[in-house]
Amino acid sequence: MYHHSGTVARQAAGFGAGVLDAAAPDTEAMLFQRCTWCGTAMYHRLLCPVCQGSDLRTERSEGVGTVRHSTVVHRNSPAARNVSLVEMAEGFVVRGRVMGPPIGIHSGDRVRLSTAKDPVRGEPVFQLVDEPYRAWT
Repeated sequence: MYHHSGTVARQAAGFGAGVLDAAAPDTEAMLFQRCTWCGTAMYHRLLCPVCQGSDLRTERSEGVGTVRHSTVVHRNSPAARNVSLVEMAEGFVVRGRVMGPPIGIHSGDRVRLSTAKDPVRGEPVFQLVDEPYRAWT
């Protein structure tokens, strides 16, 4: 019986394959891909969404971004949690969780990567960089 080790497939797949590998060496860094043809930044893609190119290089994110959308989810968890879309400084958007009270996360809040993966859901976890001033709402 033949057991495929995966090394040949990883070599043939190109630069983007290391990002999607579950056994990536640095678990505290957020890695993303950038298309070598058009320069578009993306997160966990096999093809560029703009030019459909497959020549993607892996880059490391600084981990700083802005919340574009946040919603509170009550299902499949014992307590309410937020699910946010975060636009990173490099230009790609990632879905993740922002630490803090779910009702206190708003669009436009600046966040920084706390851990690259939530141990339960596998999503990136962010923390608020600063508490913005909010008028009475």
